[in-house]
Amino acid sequence: MYYLNLIQSKIFSRDQLSKSVLNWKNENKKIVFTNGCFDLIHKGHIEYLAAAKDFGDKLIIGLNSDNSVKRLKGDLRPINNQEARALLLASLIFTDAIVIFDEDTPEEIIKLYSPDVLVKGGDYQYNEIVGADHVINYGGKVEIIPLVEGYSSTNIIKNISKK
Repeated sequence: MYYLNLIQSKIFSRDQLSKSVLNWKNENKKIVFTNGCFDLIHKGHIEYLAAAKDFGDKLIIGLNSDNSVKRLKGDLRPINNQEARALLLASLIFTDAIVIFDEDTPEEIIKLYSPDVLVKGGDYQYNEIVGADHVINYGGKVEIIPLVEGYSSTNIIKNISKK
């Protein structure tokens, strides 16, 4: 149970994470934030998140709640519930914190934590990145990481349903 408890300790409520973020900032840690549904974890996710962590000391992943995923992706999603998705992401060595959000976008939590670096995948343009203006306005950076070709949860689900 030691390792499971260690993994679960990376899954925070908003208030809990606010305290950790304050401590990290007091320790001059560079905080990186990214977000997504992360419904079926695949190679593209792993490479993307590992690259995101390279931009700083602490990687926070904002995870869309089940309700948020349904609104964004349709009634057949998510495949895995938010607890399972959070646990998988928390088990990754480069993940420092997971926070689940129910809104359609992470704008509120980006403003709450004010990360030093906001990261999104290459399927976004700067003007489409929620929270980018907030991060830039206080001196942070926005980074766009190229996607790994051929990997997406939506395409994996389509391929499975064809078989």
